[in-house]
Amino acid sequence: MAWYKDWFGEEYLELYSHRGESEAGEHVDFVERYLGDRGEPRPRAVLDLACGAGRHTAALRQRGYRTLGLDLSLTLLARMLARGLPRVSGDMRLLPFTACCFDWVLNFFTSFGYFERERENFLVLEEIARVLSPGGRFLIDLMNPGPALASLEPRDSQELDGGGRAESERWYDPASHRINKRIVVSVPGEPARTFFESVRIYQPEEVVIGLRWAGLEVSSLFGNFHGDPYERDSERLIIIGFKPA
Repeated sequence: MAWYKDWFGEEYLELYSHRGESEAGEHVDFVERYLGDRGEPRPRAVLDLACGAGRHTAALRQRGYRTLGLDLSLTLLARMLARGLPRVSGDMRLLPFTACCFDWVLNFFTSFGYFERERENFLVLEEIARVLSPGGRFLIDLMNPGPALASLEPRDSQELDGGGRAESERWYDPASHRINKRIVVSVPGEPARTFFESVRIYQPEEVVIGLRWAGLEVSSLFGNFHGDPYERDSERLIIIGFKPA
């Protein structure tokens, strides 16, 4: 089974519980500042692509944006259901929407680069272009390769609620340009469970070229959600652009 079909469950939610509502609010502040402040009407529809448990969907809807979350994980979508958030189950490579139906498509927290074949990853960009309306805006939030590799911790452990523990091992594969992670979750009285993450890391030029092939234009690169310009040693690689009218 592909790692992304197995990993995004209750264990994932607990391991990344520090990524919360406050952080999502800061991200939406950034979105409003750099996508929304153009003297244009508010977007008619926003897609939170690979929405997880819906923290960005919730933050956007709290500010009046008509936002829909899409994710492959039924576990994470069930969390959205419990909160009454609009959600759809779907694959990023073949979005279940008609063409030109969103004015914004937002992709947070390194959710691009999951697939082993590059053609599959760039299908995601083509799908973003297809569902965006002419003049529509997009955001893609990625790891910045240099700092991500420099700070890569080979091993760490984390205490979980209920007395469990997650042991993580990380490594970089230069042949595939992927950061891989093996997570072993141990809970007293239960067999240990092993999960994987594997994400392709991209140089800015690679993604910009892929976006242009897909029919999208890049307008800005940022290095963090404070709005600082992108540098090779920036915290993040945040790409903002548009679909030509």
